[in-house]
Amino acid sequence: MRSAYPAGRPYTPLYAAPVVSSDGPYAGSEQLWSAALQRARLHFVSGKGGTGKSTVASALALAIASSGKRVLLVEVEGRAGIAATFEIPDLPTSETKIATAEAGGAVYALSMDVETTFLDYLKTNYGMGFAGYALRRIGAIDFATTLAPGLKDILITGKLMECTQRRIDGAYVYDAVVVDAPPTGRIGKFLDVTRAMHDIAKAGPVSGQAERVVNLLHSPDTVVHLVTLLESLPVQESAEAAAELRELDLEVGALIVNRALPRYLPDDLVGPVADGRIDAAAVREQFTAAGLQVDDDGFAGLLTETIDYARTLGGQEQARTDLDRIAPDRPVLELPLLPDGVDLSGIYELADILTKAGA
Repeated sequence: MRSAYPAGRPYTPLYAAPVVSSDGPYAGSEQLWSAALQRARLHFVSGKGGTGKSTVASALALAIASSGKRVLLVEVEGRAGIAATFEIPDLPTSETKIATAEAGGAVYALSMDVETTFLDYLKTNYGMGFAGYALRRIGAIDFATTLAPGLKDILITGKLMECTQRRIDGAYVYDAVVVDAPPTGRIGKFLDVTRAMHDIAKAGPVSGQAERVVNLLHSPDTVVHLVTLLESLPVQESAEAAAELRELDLEVGALIVNRALPRYLPDDLVGPVADGRIDAAAVREQFTAAGLQVDDDGFAGLLTETIDYARTLGGQEQARTDLDRIAPDRPVLELPLLPDGVDLSGIYELADILTKAGA
Protein backbone atom coordinates (compact mmCIF):
# COMPACT_ATOMS: atom_id res chain seq x y z
CA MET A 1 0.00 0.00 0.00
CA ARG A 2 1.24 3.47 -0.77
CA SER A 3 2.63 5.23 2.24
CA ALA A 4 2.18 8.81 1.03
CA TYR A 5 0.10 10.87 -1.37
CA PRO A 6 0.02 14.56 -2.22
CA ALA A 7 -2.02 16.56 0.27
CA GLY A 8 -5.32 18.15 -0.55
CA ARG A 9 -7.37 15.15 -1.68
CA PRO A 10 -9.50 12.62 0.22
CA TYR A 11 -7.56 9.64 -1.11
CA THR A 12 -7.06 6.06 -0.10
CA PRO A 13 -6.11 3.01 -2.13
CA LEU A 14 -8.78 0.36 -1.71
CA TYR A 15 -6.41 -2.56 -1.49
CA ALA A 16 -3.12 -3.49 0.03
CA ALA A 17 -0.63 -5.62 -1.84
CA PRO A 18 -0.36 -9.14 -0.39
CA VAL A 19 3.22 -8.44 0.63
CA VAL A 20 2.06 -5.98 3.29
CA SER A 21 -1.17 -7.63 4.42
CA SER A 22 -1.79 -10.91 6.17
CA ASP A 23 -5.56 -10.57 5.93
CA GLY A 24 -5.98 -10.83 2.18
CA PRO A 25 -5.08 -8.54 -0.71
CA TYR A 26 -7.85 -6.01 0.00
CA ALA A 27 -7.51 -5.68 3.76
CA GLY A 28 -7.37 -2.18 5.15
CA SER A 29 -9.99 -0.61 2.88
CA GLU A 30 -11.57 2.50 4.35
CA GLN A 31 -14.94 4.08 3.77
CA LEU A 32 -14.47 6.74 1.12
CA TRP A 33 -17.86 7.03 -0.58
CA SER A 34 -19.23 10.34 0.67
CA ALA A 35 -22.71 10.83 2.07
CA ALA A 36 -23.61 12.79 -1.07
CA LEU A 37 -22.58 9.87 -3.28
CA GLN A 38 -24.56 7.47 -1.09
CA ARG A 39 -27.67 9.62 -1.51
CA ALA A 40 -27.38 9.80 -5.31
CA ARG A 41 -29.78 7.57 -7.22
CA LEU A 42 -28.58 7.97 -10.82
CA HIS A 43 -24.92 7.03 -11.37
CA PHE A 44 -23.32 7.57 -14.78
CA VAL A 45 -20.02 5.73 -15.25
CA SER A 46 -17.81 7.12 -18.02
CA GLY A 47 -14.20 6.72 -19.03
CA LYS A 48 -11.87 6.65 -21.99
CA GLY A 49 -12.31 3.58 -24.17
CA GLY A 50 -10.33 0.65 -22.79
CA THR A 51 -10.32 1.80 -19.17
CA GLY A 52 -12.91 -0.78 -18.15
CA LYS A 53 -15.91 1.45 -17.49
CA SER A 54 -18.34 -1.41 -18.18
CA THR A 55 -16.52 -3.51 -15.60
CA VAL A 56 -16.64 -0.70 -13.05
CA ALA A 57 -20.31 0.03 -13.77
CA SER A 58 -21.14 -3.64 -13.21
CA ALA A 59 -19.15 -3.79 -9.97
CA LEU A 60 -20.74 -0.56 -8.74
CA ALA A 61 -24.25 -1.90 -9.40
CA LEU A 62 -23.44 -5.04 -7.40
CA ALA A 63 -21.87 -2.99 -4.61
CA ILE A 64 -24.95 -0.81 -4.22
CA ALA A 65 -27.19 -3.89 -4.34
CA SER A 66 -25.18 -5.59 -1.59
CA SER A 67 -27.05 -3.65 1.10
CA GLY A 68 -30.33 -5.20 0.00
CA LYS A 69 -31.14 -2.64 -2.67
CA ARG A 70 -32.72 -3.14 -6.06
CA VAL A 71 -30.47 -1.67 -8.78
CA LEU A 72 -30.96 -1.21 -12.51
CA LEU A 73 -27.80 -1.46 -14.64
CA VAL A 74 -28.22 0.19 -18.05
CA GLU A 75 -26.13 -0.03 -21.20
CA VAL A 76 -26.78 2.83 -23.62
CA GLU A 77 -24.46 2.17 -26.57
CA GLY A 78 -24.92 -1.54 -27.29
CA ARG A 79 -21.26 -2.45 -26.75
CA ALA A 80 -22.20 -5.78 -25.08
CA GLY A 81 -19.65 -5.22 -22.33
CA ILE A 82 -22.10 -5.89 -19.51
CA ALA A 83 -23.38 -9.13 -21.06
CA ALA A 84 -19.85 -10.48 -21.31
CA THR A 85 -19.13 -9.41 -17.75
CA PHE A 86 -22.12 -11.29 -16.35
CA GLU A 87 -21.54 -14.24 -18.69
CA ILE A 88 -24.92 -14.02 -20.41
CA PRO A 89 -25.46 -14.25 -24.20
CA ASP A 90 -27.11 -10.86 -24.70
CA LEU A 91 -28.22 -8.00 -22.50
CA PRO A 92 -32.04 -7.84 -22.56
CA THR A 93 -33.94 -4.89 -24.02
CA SER A 94 -36.44 -5.22 -21.17
CA GLU A 95 -35.59 -4.91 -17.48
CA THR A 96 -34.40 -8.36 -16.42
CA LYS A 97 -32.80 -9.66 -13.23
CA ILE A 98 -29.24 -10.80 -13.93
CA ALA A 99 -27.53 -11.03 -10.53
CA THR A 100 -28.20 -11.29 -6.81
CA ALA A 101 -26.35 -9.70 -3.92
CA GLU A 102 -26.26 -9.95 -0.15
CA ALA A 103 -29.23 -9.05 2.06
CA GLY A 104 -31.67 -9.79 -0.75
CA GLY A 105 -30.28 -7.22 -3.14
CA ALA A 106 -30.61 -7.68 -6.88
CA VAL A 107 -29.25 -6.22 -10.10
CA TYR A 108 -31.55 -5.84 -13.08
CA ALA A 109 -30.19 -5.00 -16.52
CA LEU A 110 -31.43 -3.17 -19.58
CA SER A 111 -29.87 -2.57 -22.96
CA MET A 112 -31.18 0.82 -24.08
CA ASP A 113 -32.33 0.26 -27.65
CA VAL A 114 -33.12 3.58 -29.35
CA GLU A 115 -35.88 2.16 -31.55
CA THR A 116 -37.66 0.54 -28.62
CA THR A 117 -37.29 3.74 -26.59
CA PHE A 118 -38.63 5.86 -29.46
CA LEU A 119 -41.62 3.55 -29.96
CA ASP A 120 -42.40 3.74 -26.26
CA TYR A 121 -42.16 7.53 -26.44
CA LEU A 122 -44.52 7.73 -29.44
CA LYS A 123 -47.01 5.42 -27.77
CA THR A 124 -46.93 7.29 -24.44
CA ASN A 125 -47.07 10.85 -25.78
CA TYR A 126 -48.96 10.49 -29.06
CA GLY A 127 -50.87 7.23 -28.77
CA MET A 128 -48.95 5.93 -31.79
CA GLY A 129 -48.78 2.22 -31.04
CA PHE A 130 -49.21 0.38 -34.34
CA ALA A 131 -48.36 3.51 -36.30
CA GLY A 132 -45.02 3.67 -34.52
CA TYR A 133 -44.17 0.13 -35.57
CA ALA A 134 -45.11 1.03 -39.12
CA LEU A 135 -42.67 3.94 -38.94
CA ARG A 136 -39.95 1.54 -37.87
CA ARG A 137 -40.64 -0.79 -40.79
CA ILE A 138 -40.16 2.00 -43.30
CA GLY A 139 -37.01 3.26 -41.57
CA ALA A 140 -38.51 6.53 -40.36
CA ILE A 141 -37.13 6.14 -36.85
CA ASP A 142 -33.57 5.72 -38.08
CA PHE A 143 -34.09 8.74 -40.34
CA ALA A 144 -35.43 10.90 -37.48
CA THR A 145 -32.63 10.08 -35.04
CA THR A 146 -30.00 10.53 -37.75
CA LEU A 147 -31.45 13.87 -38.83
CA ALA A 148 -31.57 15.10 -35.24
CA PRO A 149 -28.82 13.33 -33.26
CA GLY A 150 -29.77 15.24 -30.12
CA LEU A 151 -33.17 13.54 -30.19
CA LYS A 152 -31.52 10.19 -29.54
CA ASP A 153 -29.85 11.48 -26.38
CA ILE A 154 -33.08 13.10 -25.18
CA LEU A 155 -34.95 9.83 -25.66
CA ILE A 156 -32.30 7.80 -23.82
CA THR A 157 -31.92 10.21 -20.93
CA GLY A 158 -35.70 10.50 -20.78
CA LYS A 159 -36.00 6.74 -20.37
CA LEU A 160 -33.31 6.82 -17.68
CA MET A 161 -35.31 9.52 -15.89
CA GLU A 162 -38.43 7.36 -16.03
CA CYS A 163 -36.57 4.35 -14.64
CA THR A 164 -35.05 6.45 -11.85
CA GLN A 165 -38.33 8.07 -10.81
CA ARG A 166 -40.74 5.19 -11.37
CA ARG A 167 -42.76 4.32 -8.27
CA ILE A 168 -45.18 1.62 -7.18
CA ASP A 169 -47.37 2.31 -4.16
CA GLY A 170 -45.25 5.36 -3.41
CA ALA A 171 -41.92 3.49 -3.30
CA TYR A 172 -39.22 3.69 -5.94
CA VAL A 173 -39.04 0.58 -8.13
CA TYR A 174 -35.25 0.94 -8.18
CA ASP A 175 -33.17 2.26 -5.31
CA ALA A 176 -30.47 3.25 -7.80
CA VAL A 177 -29.80 3.27 -11.53
CA VAL A 178 -26.23 2.73 -12.77
CA VAL A 179 -25.50 3.65 -16.38
CA ASP A 180 -22.62 2.33 -18.48
CA ALA A 181 -22.44 5.72 -20.15
CA PRO A 182 -20.73 6.96 -23.34
CA PRO A 183 -16.96 7.46 -23.10
CA THR A 184 -15.46 10.66 -21.72
CA GLY A 185 -15.05 12.13 -25.19
CA ARG A 186 -18.85 12.17 -25.60
CA ILE A 187 -20.25 12.23 -22.06
CA GLY A 188 -20.67 16.02 -21.95
CA LYS A 189 -22.63 16.15 -25.20
CA PHE A 190 -24.72 13.15 -24.13
CA LEU A 191 -25.76 14.83 -20.89
CA ASP A 192 -26.14 18.36 -22.27
CA VAL A 193 -29.86 17.90 -22.79
CA THR A 194 -30.45 21.67 -22.54
CA ARG A 195 -28.54 22.30 -25.77
CA ALA A 196 -30.09 19.30 -27.52
CA MET A 197 -33.57 20.52 -26.57
CA HIS A 198 -32.79 24.01 -27.92
CA ASP A 199 -31.64 22.50 -31.22
CA ILE A 200 -34.73 20.30 -31.64
CA ALA A 201 -37.85 21.78 -30.10
CA LYS A 202 -38.90 24.55 -27.75
CA ALA A 203 -42.41 23.29 -27.05
CA GLY A 204 -44.46 20.13 -26.90
CA PRO A 205 -43.78 16.72 -25.30
CA VAL A 206 -40.13 16.61 -26.37
CA SER A 207 -39.44 19.93 -24.70
CA GLY A 208 -41.40 18.95 -21.60
CA GLN A 209 -39.53 15.66 -21.24
CA ALA A 210 -36.19 17.33 -21.82
CA GLU A 211 -36.92 19.90 -19.12
CA ARG A 212 -37.69 17.15 -16.60
CA VAL A 213 -34.49 15.38 -17.58
CA VAL A 214 -32.48 18.58 -17.09
CA ASN A 215 -33.93 18.97 -13.60
CA LEU A 216 -32.91 15.42 -12.69
CA LEU A 217 -29.41 15.63 -14.18
CA HIS A 218 -28.67 18.86 -12.32
CA SER A 219 -30.02 17.62 -9.01
CA PRO A 220 -28.18 15.90 -6.13
CA ASP A 221 -29.74 12.63 -7.33
CA THR A 222 -27.26 12.46 -10.23
CA VAL A 223 -23.48 11.99 -10.29
CA VAL A 224 -20.98 11.17 -13.02
CA HIS A 225 -18.11 8.87 -12.05
CA LEU A 226 -14.98 8.92 -14.20
CA VAL A 227 -12.97 5.72 -14.72
CA THR A 228 -9.30 6.01 -15.59
CA LEU A 229 -6.06 4.10 -15.66
CA LEU A 230 -2.82 5.31 -14.14
CA GLU A 231 -1.56 6.31 -17.57
CA SER A 232 -1.12 9.75 -19.08
CA LEU A 233 -3.77 9.67 -21.85
CA PRO A 234 -6.67 8.32 -19.74
CA VAL A 235 -5.80 10.74 -16.94
CA GLN A 236 -5.70 13.67 -19.38
CA GLU A 237 -9.04 12.68 -20.91
CA SER A 238 -10.55 12.39 -17.43
CA ALA A 239 -9.29 15.89 -16.65
CA GLU A 240 -10.91 17.26 -19.80
CA ALA A 241 -14.17 15.44 -19.04
CA ALA A 242 -14.23 16.73 -15.45
CA ALA A 243 -13.73 20.30 -16.67
CA GLU A 244 -16.48 19.93 -19.27
CA LEU A 245 -18.92 18.47 -16.73
CA ARG A 246 -18.26 21.38 -14.39
CA GLU A 247 -18.92 23.86 -17.18
CA LEU A 248 -22.25 22.13 -17.74
CA ASP A 249 -22.99 22.29 -14.00
CA LEU A 250 -23.04 18.48 -13.72
CA GLU A 251 -21.75 16.79 -10.58
CA VAL A 252 -18.53 14.80 -10.82
CA GLY A 253 -18.78 11.83 -8.46
CA ALA A 254 -15.72 9.70 -7.80
CA LEU A 255 -12.56 9.23 -9.85
CA ILE A 256 -12.14 5.47 -10.07
CA VAL A 257 -8.71 4.15 -10.98
CA ASN A 258 -9.04 0.72 -12.57
CA ARG A 259 -6.42 -2.03 -12.94
CA ALA A 260 -3.87 -0.46 -10.58
CA LEU A 261 -0.78 -2.57 -10.02
CA PRO A 262 -0.12 -3.74 -6.45
CA ARG A 263 3.09 -2.46 -4.88
CA TYR A 264 5.59 -5.21 -4.17
CA LEU A 265 8.56 -2.87 -3.78
CA PRO A 266 9.16 -0.54 -0.83
CA ASP A 267 8.84 3.15 -1.67
CA ASP A 268 12.54 3.82 -1.23
CA LEU A 269 13.51 1.16 -3.79
CA VAL A 270 11.17 2.10 -6.64
CA GLY A 271 13.35 4.92 -7.99
CA PRO A 272 16.72 3.10 -7.76
CA VAL A 273 15.34 -0.10 -9.28
CA ALA A 274 13.66 1.83 -12.09
CA ASP A 275 17.09 3.33 -12.85
CA GLY A 276 18.59 -0.17 -12.99
CA ARG A 277 20.46 0.18 -9.70
CA ILE A 278 20.06 -3.34 -8.32
CA ASP A 279 22.59 -5.23 -6.21
CA ALA A 280 22.33 -8.38 -8.30
CA ALA A 281 24.78 -10.29 -6.09
CA ALA A 282 22.73 -9.57 -2.96
CA VAL A 283 19.53 -10.61 -4.71
CA ARG A 284 21.22 -13.80 -5.89
CA GLU A 285 22.26 -14.56 -2.31
CA GLN A 286 18.69 -14.07 -1.11
CA PHE A 287 17.44 -16.46 -3.79
CA THR A 288 19.94 -19.06 -2.64
CA ALA A 289 19.02 -18.55 1.01
CA ALA A 290 15.37 -19.08 0.13
CA GLY A 291 16.19 -22.29 -1.75
CA LEU A 292 15.29 -20.85 -5.17
CA GLN A 293 17.36 -22.22 -8.00
CA VAL A 294 17.37 -20.00 -11.10
CA ASP A 295 19.85 -20.23 -13.98
CA ASP A 296 21.69 -17.15 -15.19
CA ASP A 297 19.35 -16.43 -18.10
CA GLY A 298 16.28 -16.80 -15.91
CA PHE A 299 17.81 -14.57 -13.24
CA ALA A 300 18.66 -11.89 -15.80
CA GLY A 301 15.09 -12.05 -17.09
CA LEU A 302 13.70 -11.60 -13.57
CA LEU A 303 15.88 -8.55 -13.01
CA THR A 304 14.71 -7.04 -16.31
CA GLU A 305 11.07 -7.64 -15.38
CA THR A 306 11.65 -6.07 -11.98
CA ILE A 307 13.15 -2.95 -13.56
CA ASP A 308 10.19 -2.69 -15.97
CA TYR A 309 7.78 -3.15 -13.06
CA ALA A 310 9.49 -0.39 -11.06
CA ARG A 311 9.30 1.96 -14.05
CA THR A 312 5.57 1.22 -14.36
CA LEU A 313 5.12 1.99 -10.67
CA GLY A 314 6.96 5.27 -11.19
CA GLY A 315 4.63 6.12 -14.06
CA GLN A 316 1.66 5.34 -11.86
CA GLU A 317 2.98 7.72 -9.21
CA GLN A 318 3.19 10.53 -11.76
CA ALA A 319 -0.33 9.73 -12.94
CA ARG A 320 -1.58 9.91 -9.34
CA THR A 321 -0.01 13.34 -9.02
CA ASP A 322 -1.78 14.43 -12.22
CA LEU A 323 -5.07 13.02 -10.91
CA ASP A 324 -4.80 15.29 -7.89
CA ARG A 325 -5.28 18.29 -10.19
CA ILE A 326 -8.49 17.02 -11.81
CA ALA A 327 -10.97 17.34 -8.95
CA PRO A 328 -9.23 18.06 -5.64
CA ASP A 329 -12.49 17.77 -3.72
CA ARG A 330 -13.51 14.42 -5.21
CA PRO A 331 -12.54 11.00 -3.81
CA VAL A 332 -10.16 8.79 -5.75
CA LEU A 333 -10.80 5.05 -5.50
CA GLU A 334 -8.37 2.44 -6.73
CA LEU A 335 -9.36 -0.98 -7.99
CA PRO A 336 -6.60 -3.55 -8.53
CA LEU A 337 -5.55 -5.37 -11.63
CA LEU A 338 -7.08 -8.83 -11.18
CA PRO A 339 -4.37 -11.42 -11.90
CA ASP A 340 -6.79 -13.86 -13.53
CA GLY A 341 -8.63 -11.25 -15.59
CA VAL A 342 -12.20 -10.04 -15.17
CA ASP A 343 -14.84 -12.74 -14.97
CA LEU A 344 -18.04 -12.94 -12.95
CA SER A 345 -16.20 -13.85 -9.74
CA GLY A 346 -13.85 -10.92 -10.37
CA ILE A 347 -16.79 -8.53 -10.65
CA TYR A 348 -18.04 -9.68 -7.26
CA GLU A 349 -14.51 -9.20 -5.93
CA LEU A 350 -14.36 -5.62 -7.21
CA ALA A 351 -17.88 -5.01 -5.91
CA ASP A 352 -16.75 -6.10 -2.46
CA ILE A 353 -13.95 -3.53 -2.57
CA LEU A 354 -16.39 -0.78 -3.54
CA THR A 355 -18.75 -1.91 -0.78
CA LYS A 356 -15.97 -1.57 1.77
CA ALA A 357 -15.42 1.96 0.47
CA GLY A 358 -19.05 2.76 1.28
CA ALA A 359 -20.73 2.48 -2.14
